[in-house]
Amino acid sequence: MKTQKKVLCIGECMVELSPAHAGLWRQNFAGDTMNTAWYLRQLFNQTWHVDYFTALGQDQLSDDIYAFLQRAGLGVNDIVRVADRQPGLYAIHLQDGERSFSYWRENSAARMLAADPDILSRAMTSPDVIYFSGITLAVLPPKDRETFFQLIGNAKERGKQIIFDPNIRPKLWQTQDEMTQAVEKAAALSNLALPSFSDEQDAFGDLSPSDTALRYLDLGCDEVVVKNADAQIIHRALNTDETRFEPKKIKPIDTTGAGDSFNAGFIYAKYSGQSLAEAIALAQNVAASVIQTQGAIAELPKSII
Repeated sequence: MKTQKKVLCIGECMVELSPAHAGLWRQNFAGDTMNTAWYLRQLFNQTWHVDYFTALGQDQLSDDIYAFLQRAGLGVNDIVRVADRQPGLYAIHLQDGERSFSYWRENSAARMLAADPDILSRAMTSPDVIYFSGITLAVLPPKDRETFFQLIGNAKERGKQIIFDPNIRPKLWQTQDEMTQAVEKAAALSNLALPSFSDEQDAFGDLSPSDTALRYLDLGCDEVVVKNADAQIIHRALNTDETRFEPKKIKPIDTTGAGDSFNAGFIYAKYSGQSLAEAIALAQNVAASVIQTQGAIAELPKSII
């Protein structure tokens, strides 16, 4: 009997507050890698397992997040529970559909997700694909970050496909050098990178999305997709020419989760055997659907799934 394939997403799931009305807030649960896992679960349906790995506290909100992930159909058996820690929280602020955030995550349990190497290593044993982000790295203490890199490197040596979204958030890092060095180290361990040009331009001084793609290939990636808001998307892989794709321009209600959902669409299509053009088109359609709703989490229409 053929074993079902599996993708593992690693990172932080937070309490999300999005504007409702009359000064009220709507609560949900979200976080960049969890958002991608959420959409992968919908896209893969029952063809692949989708697992999520993080650390949660032992409080009521952590119990609620755990139950939420289970209801979403995500594998949660390896999630770590940490005493005296709680989930992080963020609030979304919207202006003309573009979002900004306020965060409260100093005591986030997710900062402990790599504290026990044995548990994290076990979680990485069975997946065929492992996905993480720059935020996954940013929330870890330096020592645990090095543990994470070691385990990701071990997984890649065993033939796992490693996917990295740099998702650069300078405010989460102690220094610029710490941030750029971690992103570069992660890129060197990854098969596929999914950077956003505006982030890379600010952090690394890239002059164009083409420069971003080439830099990630030079660091050691096999394939790069450079997201670029409402401008052209760039794809480049080893020994191939650059391919450009026109943007799908839609007036957003809330851009929260746009990049995360794009990543899910591309990953799903790539590992379902679709062509590059089909993968980019699906990723754009998934993201376009998500930015027409408030918050990071939405149910995809049947026309996409």
